[in-house]
Amino acid sequence: MVGLIPDGNIMMSSSHPTVPARRLPPTTPSLFDENARPYFLWWTDATVGQLKEHLASADPEERAYWMGALLREANTRDVWLFVRPDEIRALWPRLIRYLGRSRQMWAWLLELPPPEWPPLSEIRASHAENV
Repeated sequence: MVGLIPDGNIMMSSSHPTVPARRLPPTTPSLFDENARPYFLWWTDATVGQLKEHLASADPEERAYWMGALLREANTRDVWLFVRPDEIRALWPRLIRYLGRSRQMWAWLLELPPPEWPPLSEIRASHAENV
């Protein structure tokens, strides 16, 4: 059965109990294993559990770095296993430096203004202060 349950929460898929029934399943079931190394963190030995810890960090720069890596490297359908759109929007000014070529796509997807990159207005302001 698919849909909302009486308390208003989304009913989960029977094949993947942590995935809402209306979403595609993750690209690999290993993303549910806290000890697995996610395919999209290819340059580090971080596990799924460690990624979740980084994404929950009290340090917004640490969260931005790891969220940026997730958004930049993971299949879009896997992103939603780890973050919500409102979390991305909240970190957006810090995130854009970590998104690489995916900046425009995420801005469009989340209906955010297209990011200025490189941040020329900041560079010009900094240069003006130093002259």
